[in-house]
Amino acid sequence: MNTRTIPLTLLLGLFCATGHAQTTYTDGRPVATLRMQAKDRGVVLKHGDGPGQCDQLGARDVWVYEADATYYLHYDGAGPKGWLACLATSKDLEHWEKKGPILDFGAKGEMDSASASYGVTYFDGGVWHMFYLGTPNASPAPDLVPSFPYLTLKAKGKGPAGPWVKQKDIVPFGTQPDTYYSITASPGQVVKQGDEYLMFFSSTTKKAGNPCVQRSLGIARTKNLDGAWTPDPKSMLPIEEQIENTSLYYEPANSTWFLFTNHIGITEYEYTDAIWVYWTKNLNTWDAKNKAVVLDGTNCGWSKRCVGLPSVVKRGKRLAIIYDAPGGERMDHMRRDVGLAWLDLPLFTPSEK
Repeated sequence: MNTRTIPLTLLLGLFCATGHAQTTYTDGRPVATLRMQAKDRGVVLKHGDGPGQCDQLGARDVWVYEADATYYLHYDGAGPKGWLACLATSKDLEHWEKKGPILDFGAKGEMDSASASYGVTYFDGGVWHMFYLGTPNASPAPDLVPSFPYLTLKAKGKGPAGPWVKQKDIVPFGTQPDTYYSITASPGQVVKQGDEYLMFFSSTTKKAGNPCVQRSLGIARTKNLDGAWTPDPKSMLPIEEQIENTSLYYEPANSTWFLFTNHIGITEYEYTDAIWVYWTKNLNTWDAKNKAVVLDGTNCGWSKRCVGLPSVVKRGKRLAIIYDAPGGERMDHMRRDVGLAWLDLPLFTPSEK
Protein backbone atom coordinates (compact mmCIF):
# COMPACT_ATOMS: atom_id res chain seq x y z
CA MET A 1 0.00 0.00 0.00
CA ASN A 2 1.36 3.38 -0.91
CA THR A 3 2.18 5.79 1.86
CA ARG A 4 -0.28 8.31 3.19
CA THR A 5 0.71 11.98 3.29
CA ILE A 6 2.50 13.49 6.26
CA PRO A 7 3.32 17.24 6.04
CA LEU A 8 6.99 18.14 5.90
CA THR A 9 9.37 20.43 4.09
CA LEU A 10 11.21 20.54 0.76
CA LEU A 11 12.79 18.25 -1.85
CA LEU A 12 15.56 19.28 -4.21
CA GLY A 13 16.40 16.93 -7.09
CA LEU A 14 18.90 16.66 -9.94
CA PHE A 15 19.05 14.01 -12.67
CA CYS A 16 22.29 13.32 -14.50
CA ALA A 17 22.09 11.76 -17.97
CA THR A 18 25.15 9.64 -17.20
CA GLY A 19 23.05 7.00 -15.45
CA HIS A 20 23.50 8.53 -12.02
CA ALA A 21 20.73 10.11 -9.96
CA GLN A 22 21.49 12.64 -7.28
CA THR A 23 18.66 13.68 -4.96
CA THR A 24 18.95 15.55 -1.68
CA TYR A 25 16.21 15.35 0.94
CA THR A 26 16.21 18.02 3.61
CA ASP A 27 15.32 15.57 6.39
CA GLY A 28 18.45 13.54 5.57
CA ARG A 29 16.78 10.36 4.35
CA PRO A 30 19.04 8.18 2.17
CA VAL A 31 19.27 8.67 -1.58
CA ALA A 32 19.81 6.36 -4.53
CA THR A 33 22.73 7.69 -6.59
CA LEU A 34 22.56 5.14 -9.43
CA ARG A 35 19.95 4.55 -12.13
CA MET A 36 18.59 1.44 -13.82
CA GLN A 37 16.63 3.28 -16.50
CA ALA A 38 13.25 1.74 -17.40
CA LYS A 39 11.52 2.57 -20.70
CA ASP A 40 8.02 3.83 -20.05
CA ARG A 41 5.08 2.59 -22.15
CA GLY A 42 2.52 4.80 -20.44
CA VAL A 43 -0.99 4.21 -19.12
CA VAL A 44 -2.47 0.75 -19.81
CA LEU A 45 -5.42 0.71 -17.39
CA LYS A 46 -7.46 3.80 -16.56
CA HIS A 47 -9.66 4.12 -13.51
CA GLY A 48 -13.35 4.91 -13.64
CA ASP A 49 -15.09 2.23 -15.72
CA GLY A 50 -14.78 -0.89 -13.54
CA PRO A 51 -17.83 -3.08 -12.81
CA GLY A 52 -20.13 -1.62 -10.18
CA GLN A 53 -18.09 1.60 -9.92
CA CYS A 54 -15.37 -0.44 -8.23
CA ASP A 55 -12.58 1.92 -9.39
CA GLN A 56 -14.62 5.08 -9.80
CA LEU A 57 -12.16 7.12 -7.70
CA GLY A 58 -8.89 5.42 -8.67
CA ALA A 59 -6.89 2.31 -9.56
CA ARG A 60 -3.57 1.66 -7.81
CA ASP A 61 -1.43 -0.64 -5.61
CA VAL A 62 -0.88 -3.38 -8.18
CA TRP A 63 0.15 -7.03 -8.11
CA VAL A 64 0.71 -8.89 -11.42
CA TYR A 65 1.27 -12.61 -12.02
CA GLU A 66 1.07 -15.09 -14.91
CA ALA A 67 -0.78 -18.40 -15.16
CA ASP A 68 -1.83 -20.44 -18.20
CA ALA A 69 -0.64 -17.81 -20.71
CA THR A 70 -2.76 -15.15 -19.03
CA TYR A 71 -1.65 -12.19 -16.94
CA TYR A 72 -3.64 -11.43 -13.82
CA LEU A 73 -3.61 -8.00 -12.24
CA HIS A 74 -4.80 -7.28 -8.74
CA TYR A 75 -5.26 -3.58 -8.14
CA ASP A 76 -6.93 -1.49 -5.48
CA GLY A 77 -10.16 -0.07 -6.81
CA ALA A 78 -11.30 3.02 -4.94
CA GLY A 79 -15.07 2.70 -4.98
CA PRO A 80 -17.96 4.51 -3.29
CA LYS A 81 -17.69 2.32 -0.16
CA GLY A 82 -13.90 2.19 0.05
CA TRP A 83 -10.90 0.37 -1.40
CA LEU A 84 -11.07 -3.29 -2.42
CA ALA A 85 -8.75 -5.61 -4.35
CA CYS A 86 -10.03 -5.89 -7.93
CA LEU A 87 -9.02 -8.16 -10.83
CA ALA A 88 -8.16 -7.46 -14.46
CA THR A 89 -6.78 -9.95 -17.01
CA SER A 90 -4.66 -9.58 -20.14
CA LYS A 91 -2.79 -11.55 -22.78
CA ASP A 92 -0.17 -8.89 -23.52
CA LEU A 93 0.07 -6.62 -20.42
CA GLU A 94 -1.21 -3.69 -22.48
CA HIS A 95 -4.91 -4.46 -22.93
CA TRP A 96 -6.84 -5.34 -19.80
CA GLU A 97 -10.34 -6.65 -19.11
CA LYS A 98 -11.70 -5.58 -15.74
CA LYS A 99 -13.49 -8.24 -13.70
CA GLY A 100 -14.41 -6.28 -10.57
CA PRO A 101 -13.73 -6.83 -6.84
CA ILE A 102 -12.34 -10.15 -5.67
CA LEU A 103 -12.69 -9.43 -1.94
CA ASP A 104 -15.35 -7.73 0.16
CA PHE A 105 -15.14 -5.64 3.31
CA GLY A 106 -15.05 -7.47 6.61
CA ALA A 107 -17.83 -7.10 9.15
CA LYS A 108 -17.75 -4.31 11.70
CA GLY A 109 -15.00 -5.03 14.21
CA GLU A 110 -12.96 -7.20 11.83
CA MET A 111 -9.48 -6.19 10.77
CA ASP A 112 -10.50 -5.64 7.13
CA SER A 113 -13.73 -3.76 7.78
CA ALA A 114 -12.43 -0.55 6.12
CA SER A 115 -10.36 -2.13 3.32
CA ALA A 116 -9.48 -5.55 1.91
CA SER A 117 -6.86 -4.66 -0.67
CA TYR A 118 -3.38 -5.26 -2.20
CA GLY A 119 -3.65 -9.02 -2.81
CA VAL A 120 -0.27 -10.76 -3.18
CA THR A 121 -0.48 -14.32 -4.56
CA TYR A 122 1.56 -17.51 -4.26
CA PHE A 123 0.86 -20.83 -6.02
CA ASP A 124 2.11 -23.89 -4.13
CA GLY A 125 1.53 -26.29 -7.03
CA GLY A 126 -2.00 -27.20 -5.99
CA VAL A 127 -3.60 -24.26 -4.22
CA TRP A 128 -3.46 -20.50 -4.75
CA HIS A 129 -2.76 -18.46 -1.64
CA MET A 130 -3.41 -14.75 -1.32
CA PHE A 131 -2.01 -12.50 1.38
CA TYR A 132 -3.89 -9.23 1.41
CA LEU A 133 -3.85 -5.95 3.26
CA GLY A 134 -6.58 -5.36 5.78
CA THR A 135 -7.32 -2.38 7.99
CA PRO A 136 -10.25 -1.26 10.15
CA ASN A 137 -9.44 2.42 9.49
CA ALA A 138 -9.88 4.81 6.58
CA SER A 139 -10.02 8.54 5.92
CA PRO A 140 -13.41 10.28 5.67
CA ALA A 141 -15.60 9.90 2.57
CA PRO A 142 -15.49 10.22 -0.34
CA ASP A 143 -11.81 9.18 -0.60
CA LEU A 144 -11.88 6.53 2.17
CA VAL A 145 -8.09 6.05 1.92
CA PRO A 146 -6.98 3.08 4.06
CA SER A 147 -5.04 4.22 7.14
CA PHE A 148 -2.84 2.61 9.78
CA PRO A 149 -2.51 -0.09 10.88
CA TYR A 150 -1.88 -2.08 7.69
CA LEU A 151 -2.16 -5.78 8.47
CA THR A 152 -1.49 -9.05 6.62
CA LEU A 153 -4.53 -11.30 6.22
CA LYS A 154 -5.10 -14.53 4.28
CA ALA A 155 -7.38 -15.98 1.60
CA LYS A 156 -7.28 -19.10 -0.58
CA GLY A 157 -8.43 -19.92 -4.11
CA LYS A 158 -8.75 -22.93 -6.39
CA GLY A 159 -7.40 -21.05 -9.41
CA PRO A 160 -5.42 -17.93 -10.32
CA ALA A 161 -8.65 -15.95 -10.60
CA GLY A 162 -10.05 -17.35 -7.36
CA PRO A 163 -12.78 -17.32 -6.23
CA TRP A 164 -11.01 -16.18 -3.06
CA VAL A 165 -12.26 -17.36 0.30
CA LYS A 166 -11.05 -15.49 3.38
CA GLN A 167 -9.37 -17.63 6.02
CA LYS A 168 -10.44 -15.63 9.03
CA ASP A 169 -8.95 -18.08 11.51
CA ILE A 170 -5.44 -17.51 10.09
CA VAL A 171 -3.43 -14.45 11.12
CA PRO A 172 -0.01 -14.76 9.44
CA PHE A 173 1.58 -12.04 11.62
CA GLY A 174 0.72 -8.62 12.98
CA THR A 175 2.19 -5.39 14.23
CA GLN A 176 4.22 -5.54 17.45
CA PRO A 177 5.11 -2.66 19.80
CA ASP A 178 8.76 -1.61 20.01
CA THR A 179 9.72 -3.26 16.71
CA TYR A 180 10.44 -2.03 13.19
CA TYR A 181 6.88 -3.19 12.31
CA SER A 182 5.06 -1.50 15.18
CA ILE A 183 2.68 0.49 12.91
CA THR A 184 2.35 -1.61 9.75
CA ALA A 185 3.07 -5.22 8.82
CA SER A 186 1.53 -5.57 5.37
CA PRO A 187 2.07 -8.28 2.75
CA GLY A 188 4.77 -8.62 0.12
CA GLN A 189 6.18 -11.20 -2.26
CA VAL A 190 6.57 -14.79 -1.10
CA VAL A 191 9.58 -16.86 -2.19
CA LYS A 192 10.29 -20.48 -1.30
CA GLN A 193 13.84 -21.26 -0.16
CA GLY A 194 14.48 -24.88 0.74
CA ASP A 195 11.66 -26.01 3.02
CA GLU A 196 10.94 -22.46 4.18
CA TYR A 197 8.84 -19.63 2.77
CA LEU A 198 10.08 -16.06 2.96
CA MET A 199 7.72 -13.08 2.74
CA PHE A 200 9.26 -9.69 2.01
CA PHE A 201 6.78 -7.52 3.86
CA SER A 202 6.33 -3.78 4.39
CA SER A 203 7.06 -2.39 7.84
CA THR A 204 6.59 0.98 9.53
CA THR A 205 7.64 2.38 12.89
CA LYS A 206 8.40 5.79 14.34
CA LYS A 207 11.45 7.10 16.14
CA ALA A 208 10.90 9.38 19.09
CA GLY A 209 11.30 12.99 18.08
CA ASN A 210 11.09 12.30 14.34
CA PRO A 211 8.22 14.17 12.62
CA CYS A 212 7.58 11.34 10.12
CA VAL A 213 7.36 7.58 10.33
CA GLN A 214 10.18 5.29 9.12
CA ARG A 215 9.37 2.70 6.46
CA SER A 216 11.36 -0.30 5.41
CA LEU A 217 11.07 -3.99 4.54
CA GLY A 218 11.32 -7.11 6.63
CA ILE A 219 11.46 -10.85 6.06
CA ALA A 220 8.86 -13.11 7.71
CA ARG A 221 9.33 -16.89 7.64
CA THR A 222 7.17 -19.99 7.84
CA LYS A 223 7.10 -23.63 6.75
CA ASN A 224 3.31 -23.66 6.53
CA LEU A 225 1.47 -21.23 4.26
CA ASP A 226 -1.67 -21.75 6.34
CA GLY A 227 0.17 -21.16 9.60
CA ALA A 228 1.85 -18.36 11.50
CA TRP A 229 4.87 -16.45 10.19
CA THR A 230 7.81 -15.21 12.23
CA PRO A 231 9.27 -11.82 11.24
CA ASP A 232 13.03 -11.49 11.52
CA PRO A 233 14.11 -9.51 14.62
CA LYS A 234 15.78 -6.88 12.43
CA SER A 235 14.56 -5.25 9.23
CA MET A 236 16.29 -6.41 6.03
CA LEU A 237 17.19 -2.80 5.22
CA PRO A 238 17.53 0.22 7.54
CA ILE A 239 14.25 1.82 8.59
CA GLU A 240 15.54 5.16 7.30
CA GLU A 241 15.36 3.93 3.68
CA GLN A 242 11.70 5.07 3.39
CA ILE A 243 10.56 2.26 1.08
CA GLU A 244 7.52 -0.01 1.00
CA ASN A 245 6.08 -2.97 -0.96
CA THR A 246 8.07 -5.67 -2.77
CA SER A 247 8.25 -7.45 -6.11
CA LEU A 248 11.23 -9.69 -6.86
CA TYR A 249 12.90 -11.00 -9.99
CA TYR A 250 15.74 -13.55 -10.12
CA GLU A 251 18.27 -13.11 -12.92
CA PRO A 252 19.98 -16.43 -13.76
CA ALA A 253 22.61 -14.71 -15.93
CA ASN A 254 24.35 -13.32 -12.86
CA SER A 255 22.66 -15.24 -10.02
CA THR A 256 21.21 -12.02 -8.63
CA TRP A 257 17.93 -11.18 -6.93
CA PHE A 258 16.41 -7.80 -7.79
CA LEU A 259 13.81 -6.34 -5.44
CA PHE A 260 11.62 -3.55 -6.79
CA THR A 261 9.95 -1.21 -4.31
CA ASN A 262 8.49 2.27 -4.11
CA HIS A 263 10.33 5.11 -2.43
CA ILE A 264 8.76 7.90 -0.41
CA GLY A 265 10.17 11.38 -0.92
CA ILE A 266 9.22 14.79 0.44
CA THR A 267 8.12 18.13 -0.91
CA GLU A 268 5.63 20.01 1.23
CA TYR A 269 4.47 16.55 2.29
CA GLU A 270 5.50 12.92 1.78
CA TYR A 271 4.51 11.04 -1.36
CA THR A 272 5.71 8.18 -3.56
CA ASP A 273 8.30 9.81 -5.79
CA ALA A 274 10.05 6.85 -7.48
CA ILE A 275 10.47 3.13 -8.02
CA TRP A 276 13.77 1.87 -6.64
CA VAL A 277 15.51 -1.49 -7.04
CA TYR A 278 17.84 -3.27 -4.61
CA TRP A 279 19.97 -6.31 -5.48
CA THR A 280 21.70 -9.19 -3.75
CA LYS A 281 22.97 -12.71 -4.39
CA ASN A 282 21.72 -13.89 -0.99
CA LEU A 283 18.03 -13.43 -0.14
CA ASN A 284 18.89 -13.25 3.55
CA THR A 285 21.47 -10.48 3.23
CA TRP A 286 20.80 -7.05 1.73
CA ASP A 287 23.05 -3.98 1.55
CA ALA A 288 21.39 -0.56 1.34
CA LYS A 289 24.27 0.64 -0.86
CA ASN A 290 23.17 -1.69 -3.66
CA LYS A 291 20.23 0.28 -5.05
CA ALA A 292 19.20 2.39 -8.02
CA VAL A 293 16.31 4.50 -9.31
CA VAL A 294 14.24 2.68 -11.95
CA LEU A 295 11.36 5.04 -12.70
CA ASP A 296 10.59 8.58 -11.56
CA GLY A 297 9.49 11.87 -13.04
CA THR A 298 12.50 12.03 -15.35
CA ASN A 299 11.64 8.90 -17.35
CA CYS A 300 7.93 8.40 -16.65
CA GLY A 301 6.19 9.88 -19.65
CA TRP A 302 2.87 10.81 -18.06
CA SER A 303 3.39 11.41 -14.33
CA LYS A 304 6.13 13.93 -13.66
CA ARG A 305 6.33 14.00 -9.87
CA CYS A 306 4.61 10.94 -8.40
CA VAL A 307 5.12 7.24 -9.22
CA GLY A 308 3.52 4.50 -7.14
CA LEU A 309 4.38 0.95 -6.21
CA PRO A 310 5.75 -1.60 -8.73
CA SER A 311 4.98 -5.21 -9.60
CA VAL A 312 7.21 -7.04 -12.09
CA VAL A 313 6.73 -10.02 -14.39
CA LYS A 314 8.84 -11.46 -17.21
CA ARG A 315 7.51 -11.32 -20.76
CA GLY A 316 9.81 -12.67 -23.48
CA LYS A 317 13.17 -10.92 -23.32
CA ARG A 318 11.92 -8.05 -21.20
CA LEU A 319 10.85 -7.46 -17.63
CA ALA A 320 7.54 -5.63 -17.33
CA ILE A 321 7.02 -3.14 -14.51
CA ILE A 322 3.39 -2.45 -13.70
CA TYR A 323 2.88 0.62 -11.51
CA ASP A 324 0.37 3.32 -10.60
CA ALA A 325 0.55 7.11 -10.76
CA PRO A 326 -1.77 10.13 -10.66
CA GLY A 327 -0.39 11.78 -13.81
CA GLY A 328 0.85 15.27 -14.61
CA GLU A 329 2.14 17.26 -11.66
CA ARG A 330 -0.28 15.67 -9.17
CA MET A 331 0.95 13.86 -6.06
CA ASP A 332 -2.32 12.81 -4.41
CA HIS A 333 -3.69 9.36 -3.64
CA MET A 334 -6.87 9.50 -5.69
CA ARG A 335 -7.75 9.17 -9.40
CA ARG A 336 -4.63 7.18 -10.18
CA ASP A 337 -4.20 5.00 -13.27
CA VAL A 338 -1.98 1.99 -13.97
CA GLY A 339 1.10 2.28 -16.19
CA LEU A 340 3.63 -0.07 -17.79
CA ALA A 341 7.39 0.25 -18.20
CA TRP A 342 10.06 -2.16 -19.46
CA LEU A 343 13.58 -3.29 -18.65
CA ASP A 344 15.60 -5.37 -21.11
CA LEU A 345 16.76 -8.82 -20.04
CA PRO A 346 19.09 -10.15 -18.87
CA LEU A 347 19.09 -7.71 -15.99
CA PHE A 348 22.41 -6.36 -14.75
CA THR A 349 23.29 -4.06 -11.90
CA PRO A 350 24.54 -0.56 -12.87
CA SER A 351 28.10 -1.56 -11.97
CA GLU A 352 27.95 -4.59 -14.30
CA LYS A 353 26.97 -2.59 -17.37
